[in-house]
Amino acid sequence: MRQSKLFTKTLKTAPKDETSTNARLLIRAGYVDKLMAGVYTYLPLGLRVLNKIKNIVREEMDAIGGQEILMPALMPKEPWAITGRWVKPGDEVMFQFKGRGDKEFGLGWTHEEIVTPLVKKFIRSAKDLPITVYQIQDKFRNEPRAKSGLLRGREFSMKDLYSFHADEASLEKYYDLMNKVYLKIFKRCGLDALVTEASGGAFSQYSHEYQVLTPAGEDTIYYCVTCHYAQNKEISIYKENDPCPKCSGIIKEGRAIEVGNIFKLKTKFTQAFNLTFADDDQKQKLAVMGCYGIGPSRVLGAVVEVRHDEAGLTWPREIAPFLTQLTTIGGKDDKINAKINKQAEELYQILQKQGIEVLYDDRIGLSAGEKLAEADLLGLPYRVIISAKTIEKNAVELKKRTAKTAESLTAKQLINLLAKDIE
Repeated sequence: MRQSKLFTKTLKTAPKDETSTNARLLIRAGYVDKLMAGVYTYLPLGLRVLNKIKNIVREEMDAIGGQEILMPALMPKEPWAITGRWVKPGDEVMFQFKGRGDKEFGLGWTHEEIVTPLVKKFIRSAKDLPITVYQIQDKFRNEPRAKSGLLRGREFSMKDLYSFHADEASLEKYYDLMNKVYLKIFKRCGLDALVTEASGGAFSQYSHEYQVLTPAGEDTIYYCVTCHYAQNKEISIYKENDPCPKCSGIIKEGRAIEVGNIFKLKTKFTQAFNLTFADDDQKQKLAVMGCYGIGPSRVLGAVVEVRHDEAGLTWPREIAPFLTQLTTIGGKDDKINAKINKQAEELYQILQKQGIEVLYDDRIGLSAGEKLAEADLLGLPYRVIISAKTIEKNAVELKKRTAKTAESLTAKQLINLLAKDIE
């Protein structure tokens, strides 16, 4: 993409009404725009990041047998009344309202009440199980404290997968598999997540959250510095400097952002909707169920919180909107400037043909300092500079976003290096 065609602009200063690092940096760098508290527009660069996170999630869900669907966000009252969740938690969590004829509706903040009767239509016997379906959808929550940028929103992106099984042994096996896959997803997105025991509510002894340590986190967890065993403060019997119950390590207290969670729902919802199947003896049995959530928008916000510096964003490669920024720095000599622009244009075309995502800063009238400062703010993994100095050396300058120094490469060396990086 040519930066001269990008309709968004960066800001000199961060918005004063935002206190969270992720919102301040994303708005200032032109990735998102705030409509109101807890609701953001994803601008071209921000949408590219969000879609890359969604695609990583989608790839990993498909790889373990998940089948993608898309359920409505607008829901009638009736299925929620069956489980009692129309009243509790009710409008404290769910946006509820009346339509024509005083019919009551709500906006989805989760989908157990919708997916369970849906799957019921297609299950007859044990041969139909297990079934795993998922969606990636915007959800809505009547959040009383919409703050922390993308970390606590009224509208947010969510991947929710639901698994249905013939017995708890099958559920346990899939649950353990999902745990490994979740850690892989977060690693691909540039996050080191801790599997954290949390309350299982009415479903089981524990659920498991995926927590990313950062001072900006809203949760408090206790974790082992050696084996990374962790518990949420809400259930923990440990305190800082206690010995780890799993190894010889020391328990520490830390703030963290929850970026995902998994639950063993068992028969909580299948019983409510009478989702049964015929076993080998032709007896009707309740299916058991699991739920697995990841918030792509929350992951995006968490990445910004843990991966930035004083100059701006520092995107990990797999979710960066572009792999590299190509920048020209001109001077007063028109002939040299013509050579700079010609080489940059040729390199831009070659990089695109190689499938290398590049943001080409072809804007004129900006100083070198302005361009370089903005490149750091945008935070792409690589920055390539073509200038009078590089023209003289018949080379280009390459700098990793997190490196302190740049290196001089030939155009061929640069192309080979970037092409290898995307393999």
